[in-house]
Parts: sequence; C-alpha cells; structure tokens
Amino acid sequence: MKRSSLVVAFVALGVSLSMTIGAERAGAQGPAGAGASTAAQGSSSSSASHSSRSLNPIKWVKRDKGSKNSPDSNGSRSDVEKKLTPKLRAQGILPANSNATDACAPFTALNECLAALHASYNLALEFICLRANVTGVHSNADLSGCKGAIADQAQSLKKAIHELSPSADAKGAAKNAEQQAKDDLKDLGA
Repeated sequence: MKRSSLVVAFVALGVSLSMTIGAERAGAQGPAGAGASTAAQGSSSSSASHSSRSLNPIKWVKRDKGSKNSPDSNGSRSDVEKKLTPKLRAQGILPANSNATDACAPFTALNECLAALHASYNLALEFICLRANVTGVHSNADLSGCKGAIADQAQSLKKAIHELSPSADAKGAAKNAEQQAKDDLKDLGA
C-alpha cells in the first residue's frame, strides 16, 4: 500500500511539474507568437534601429492625402483649379461662362474631373451628363437632353462613356482622357 501511494505521489508530482513547465513555455510565447511581447514593448536598442515612420499603411495614406503637395488637399486644389480655368478655356474644353471650380465640385479627385472634361470634349458628349454618371451626383442641371441612361450611382469613366456613347471606344477614350488629365496636372506642377 505504501508503495502504491508512493508511485501515485510521484506520478502526480511529475504530471503537475510537466504542466507547470508547459504552461510557462506557452505563457512566454504569448498569443501573438514568439518575441511579440518584446517587439510590443519596444526595447531601446531595437527602437533606435527602426525609423520613426509607422509601419501601418493606413497611416501612410492619411498622412500623404493631407499633405500640401497633393493637388486634392483643400488649400491647393482651389489654387490648381484657378490655374486650370484659363488653360481649359483656351483649349475649348471649358465654356467661357464656367470655371474649373464649379465644374469639378462633385468630384472627389481633381484628376477624375479633368479626365471627364477631356472625354466629354474629345467625344462631343455633354459634360453635365458625363459628370452625373461618373460622380452619381445629380445637380439641379437639366439632364433631360442626355443621350443614354443616367446612372443613380457613380460609375467608372469607361462605363459612363459607354452608357452615353455606345459606338465609341470607351476603354481607349477613357485611357486617353486620363492621360490628358495627368499631363494637365503635370504642366501646372501639381
């Protein structure tokens, strides 16, 4: 009896010891993997070797979008639009009684607006119709004279061109208009 109780005691001690050691190893590794706790604490030697820029790409987008060099930031977009208005009027893309600021108001990006302006000029489409299809915004402008269906939701430039002019090469026209928009912005240094 004494012998069996001694065996049971040794087995119980062995099991409890192995579980304790196994739990320490699992706890040291942590839920995020080996070394995650050290990386999260940011020891002084490892943080000095890393740059101060965040590794999260979402933060890169937020920081760069609001930069002063971006043509879509609020301060410089209006400046670029003011510089674009006479250039587009001289090319005949923008009517004499309008300006780029009003024409591009529904667009979130200036290059999208310029591409739509160039596409409407190149294909002789009504800009207000193309703008309504690309942005999905229906302003108080009269859209009854538009050829084709006017979309309720925003569409790509290619799809909007195809809706308004099914016989046109929508893919080529969209690509050409986007390149012209890039060239316009590059000419202005934006």
